[in-house]
Order: sequence, then structure tokens, then C-alpha cells
Amino acid sequence: MKITILGAGAFGTALGGVLAEKGYDIDYYDSQIQRRSLSEALSGAQTMILCVPSAAVPHLLPYLPKDKPMVVATKGILGKQAFSEFRDVMVLSGPGFADDIKARRETYLTATDERVVELFTTDYLNFDKTGDVQGVLLCGALKNVYAILAGWYGLTRGSVEWERYITEAAEEMQALISANGGEAATVDLACGIGDLKLTCGLPSRNYEYGQMLRSQQNTEPQKTVEGLTTLRKILKGDLAVPESAVHLRELMDLSKNWG
Repeated sequence: MKITILGAGAFGTALGGVLAEKGYDIDYYDSQIQRRSLSEALSGAQTMILCVPSAAVPHLLPYLPKDKPMVVATKGILGKQAFSEFRDVMVLSGPGFADDIKARRETYLTATDERVVELFTTDYLNFDKTGDVQGVLLCGALKNVYAILAGWYGLTRGSVEWERYITEAAEEMQALISANGGEAATVDLACGIGDLKLTCGLPSRNYEYGQMLRSQQNTEPQKTVEGLTTLRKILKGDLAVPESAVHLRELMDLSKNWG
């Protein structure tokens, strides 16, 4: 079975390594590498796995076949409406850094389809499952935004202040997901509270970027910071933000001074 991974960055190659070890025929497409065309990479593929940065997703989707099953592993997408033209969309998300997967450290993830579980389950990758595609996508986007604010606050993982913030951020995520067509209970899964805890601290790029903003408010990140891309979408009105999302609203106000 051939699987094409769209995006040959750290996470894409980590997932590709898992699948290759399980005996799948893996091909990659990455516009930054451009060693082959998209049509060549997709030729004969039975499944696509989307791992490009979220900012690249709108530019890539029009060129993808709409009838092939697609696993979305990109975080930062504000809802399943982005894939309305696709017939078969699944999501893989959760607290897994690429380095952890490559090192075969025990990791718990969330899948929205049993086929994703069958593809990726190993003795070190474990899954919980939900059919809430909308909620899983939103968890993957929102946890990065909250990680930026955790860095801005300078919260130390495991401290009383950090624990309180995680609780409050998770409650806000539940309200946000409910207000945008998902299920609040999805936040209780690995893709929600698990990923939030992992991302709200080092070595998360989002947390690190929040730390940097304390002293350099007009600095653009040198690497992809998905939370910043997501925050800009939220500021444009791409997400309904309830009044109870106090921390998110604070970050939205803070960002007005970032240039």
C-alpha cells in the first residue's frame, strides 16, 4: 500500500518513518524540496497524509484529488469546513513532538477514524478515538495559541500558576469548540488537554515565541509558529470567540501591540 505524505518536515518524516517500519510504501511531496511533481508523488497512492504548515494548506488543497482518503496531521486548521470538497477526511492529532516519535518514546494521540489507528499503532504509539473531526482540528489549533500566552506569562511547567492556567485554558477551549460546532468533551482527550500540557512549555516553539515577545514585541519568528498563524486567523474573525474565553481575548488585545 502506497501512502503519500504531503510535507517532508520533521513531523511528516517522523510519521513516514513509523509507516515505513510497518511495511508501507512511503512517498513524500514537499514544495520546498521540489524533487518531483505533486502528480508523481500521488501516483498510485491509496492514502494522503497532510503534514504541511497550516499557512500552506489553502494553497495545496485545490491541487489534491478529492476522492482519495486523507489523514490531516497539520495543526492550526480552524475547522473541517476547509475540507468540504473532500470525500474522506480523517484527523491525527495529539501531544507528540517529532523527536519523541523518532526516538520511539511512548506517545498518546487522538484519531478520528479506526483506519488511522490501524495505520499508526505501534508498541510506542497509542490512541484514543472520537468522531469529532471539528473538535480535534480546533484542539490542534487552539492549544498553540494558548502556549504563546503561557510563554508570555513566563509560566513554569508544573508550578501552581501553570496548573491553574492549564485548567482555565482547557475550560476556554471547551467553550470555543462548543461555540464552533465541535464537542466540548474532545478537550479531555490526548488532542486536547494532553497536547495543551505538552505545548505550554519548552521546547515548544509557540511557548518560546511567547517568551520572546515579552522583550521583542515586533519580532517575527524565524521558524514556523503555528499559534501565530492561528491567532491571525482568529483576529480576522475566522472563529467565534465567546466572552468566557478571557485568556484568548487578552492575547488578542496584546497582539495589537506586536506590529
